[in-house]
Amino acid sequence: MARVPSPGRGDPSPDITRELRRLSRRFRHHPYVEVAFTLEGCATITVGDEQREVKAGGIVVIPANVSHRFVNTGDTILRQIDVHASAKFIQTNL
Repeated sequence: MARVPSPGRGDPSPDITRELRRLSRRFRHHPYVEVAFTLEGCATITVGDEQREVKAGGIVVIPANVSHRFVNTGDTILRQIDVHASAKFIQTNL
């Protein structure tokens, strides 16, 4: 996963592209909102107790401090852009 260094002015720090070829079983959360834009492929995104099926063009908003994970459910690479609403990337793996 590539990241762009935060400019340090409070601007959101995007994860440029996340590519998942296999299952991502690990849950995580952040102390700020995350927005996931699906560019290619399809996935099941679990946000709290809710599962959402997304495909190219889909957008999921993940509230602060809510556990979530991304599972590639397609036959191809899942490619998405994740925008983290923080000047600093903070993640707790569960």
